[in-house]
Amino acid sequence: MSVDAAVALLRTARRAVAMTGAGVSTGSGLPDFRSPGGLWASVDPMRVASRTAFDRDPAGFYRFYRERLDRLSRAAPNPAHHALAALERSGVLLAVITQNVDGLHHAAGSAAVIELHGNLREAVCTGCGEIRPIEVVRSALEAGTLPRCERCGGLWKPNVVLFEDLLPQDAWWAAMQAARQADVMLVAGSSLQVTPAAFLPQETLDAGGRLIIVNREPTPCDRRAAVTIHDDVTRVLPAIAERVTGSGAPGARDESGYGEEPLSPPPNSSTGTLR
Repeated sequence: MSVDAAVALLRTARRAVAMTGAGVSTGSGLPDFRSPGGLWASVDPMRVASRTAFDRDPAGFYRFYRERLDRLSRAAPNPAHHALAALERSGVLLAVITQNVDGLHHAAGSAAVIELHGNLREAVCTGCGEIRPIEVVRSALEAGTLPRCERCGGLWKPNVVLFEDLLPQDAWWAAMQAARQADVMLVAGSSLQVTPAAFLPQETLDAGGRLIIVNREPTPCDRRAAVTIHDDVTRVLPAIAERVTGSGAPGARDESGYGEEPLSPPPNSSTGTLR
């Protein structure tokens, strides 16, 4: 299947949603997790990014997270983020469900973002539960101290889901509802290996919806998708968005290499759906 089929599905969708993973943000200079150069290539995530690690060795936890925060401070949305925001503005996408915590969907202009794993814009006090901007963590680390709440003395923790944590229930419920109501789910930059987020595409399939998967590497859901494109999301998503929203000169080819071509007929309604 090609970009043509993805465009055809999104043009006729009434309740399309996107689901994104770390592969959407690698184009912004943020590493993914499981590739050879990813975050977990040289460290054990259970020793630096689990709730046990945070509780037992907060200094070690923050040595790891300070590097993440520093890298994020230099990151900006890339063409994939902007393409998804354009699809939302045009009314094609109703929501973006993301596994990412970097906030780049918001920065690109997406408004309906469901953050399954929390975010690095905020910190939460593990003592009293107060939420503050992440600057309370940054400023403490820059001063060479652990970030502690001045009210209760508890440690500030980035407002993200660590290994061993449960997902935020409000976000998970919203994601489940969006997935079940979607007639098309566009999965972008996700390996679909991290549960429970990896279960969401099946919710769409079970409800009679269809999947478009754009990811460099194969995913466990490829054979059930109506459209599968193994390529860079920063190339593919802008090409899809331009054609679906009608922006740009008709028939023009963009730098992605995906230009206007005669549309293939949409796949039949049974393709990619498990019953």
